[in-house]
Amino acid sequence: MTPVSMVDKATTGWGEAPDWVRELAGLADRDGLNGAAARIGYSPATTSQVINGKYLGDLAKVEERVRGALMGLLVDCPVVGDLSRDQCLDWQKKPYAPTSAHRVRMFRACRAGCPHSRVKGGGDAV
Repeated sequence: MTPVSMVDKATTGWGEAPDWVRELAGLADRDGLNGAAARIGYSPATTSQVINGKYLGDLAKVEERVRGALMGLLVDCPVVGDLSRDQCLDWQKKPYAPTSAHRVRMFRACRAGCPHSRVKGGGDAV
């Protein structure tokens, strides 16, 4: 029996899968589920649930990571200018550490009203 592709699983799970889910499923077909998961910063289990239309978490956040990591979505970071959305989200997760002036500037910008911030109290935070 021929294994079912991840693109087929996305179609089964979503009906008409959004473009970003199709992109993620295509990557999973090419690089395997583990490779796709690593590329977007999620576990293989979560990645599989997203592709299959069964993920109950924050789909908007997964979409942003996929669009940044795989589809070239850029945001205008107040510190560095153009930054991929997935890297923007990575910076927001980092704890404060005075290891470099750049890291301190990024930490503060993510928490000082940056329009792209999902940190509680900033920008498009949920």
